[in-house]
Amino acid sequence: MIWLTWRQHRSQMVITAGFLAALGLLLLGSAVEAKLYIAGHAPPGCPGPAAACGELDVVLGQRYDAVYTIFGWMPLVLPALIGAFWGAPLLGREYERGTHRLAWTQSLPVGRWLAVKLAVLGGAAVAGGLVLSLMVSLWRPVFRSGIDSSFGNIGVFNMVGVAPAAWWLFAFALGTLAGSLFRRTVPAMALVVAGIVASMFTLFAVSDYYAEPARAELTNGVVMDDPDVRLVGVAWEEPSGREVESPAAGVCPRRVDVGQSNRNAEAWERCLFGKGYRFVVYYHPSARFWRFQWTEAGILTVASVAMFGLVVRRTVRGKLR
Repeated sequence: MIWLTWRQHRSQMVITAGFLAALGLLLLGSAVEAKLYIAGHAPPGCPGPAAACGELDVVLGQRYDAVYTIFGWMPLVLPALIGAFWGAPLLGREYERGTHRLAWTQSLPVGRWLAVKLAVLGGAAVAGGLVLSLMVSLWRPVFRSGIDSSFGNIGVFNMVGVAPAAWWLFAFALGTLAGSLFRRTVPAMALVVAGIVASMFTLFAVSDYYAEPARAELTNGVVMDDPDVRLVGVAWEEPSGREVESPAAGVCPRRVDVGQSNRNAEAWERCLFGKGYRFVVYYHPSARFWRFQWTEAGILTVASVAMFGLVVRRTVRGKLR
């Protein structure tokens, strides 16, 4: 049965493997080119905080952004493709062609037939997501080590760790369920794309509630020292201890001059701090990265298992009727 599953679905697996290989070559070439540039142009002590490293950081940032414009869409596009081209045809095509009548009248029970397919293809989807995560995790430090975040940046967060594998599995399960409901491939594809988009934005919205945010009071600036935190919200705390969204207009005058916005903002903040105000930040520290990764993966895995259960139940009952 495993060999039959491979024979029936090898085109999807081979195309996906080829796509991952192409992305891997793109990342490898980008990283090698950046390493060669660093070796030939980095001033002494770079990369680092020295002023002489600024030009190097700009050039590396440009090289990073050129590739990230492609990968920035991967957390949304790849799960949608897995659901549409792996999950939706699994049962939708069988129903369309009528081949389910032949497959389900053999000596192999329909439940086992479906379980093997779900296990093999689901395992392959998880493996593909982990491969993508590994490639991105090895590529980013060449450009972004110590500069920005894989936790606070939600787009990057869903490209590393175990999140890609969980999203790929969820998309495959959603596509399979859609195929069993519609019994047509194209409508199932449309549903899975809409479902992935809706699910991703829903989890984006609720992810800040995976844990109670930490609270920090800043008295000499409005920027956190750790660039890898996930910001939840900010407020100003008056000398009386009451939190407000913004200080009253008359507390410290705030000028808005063209070309002087940053300097005026800093002067306004110093004035507020001098009068006893505190800048309050609600955030999730970078140490919660894996907690959030496993929380999101757990939510998606439970949802996937539930959808697989519905697919098996619906399929077996449909065969018995």
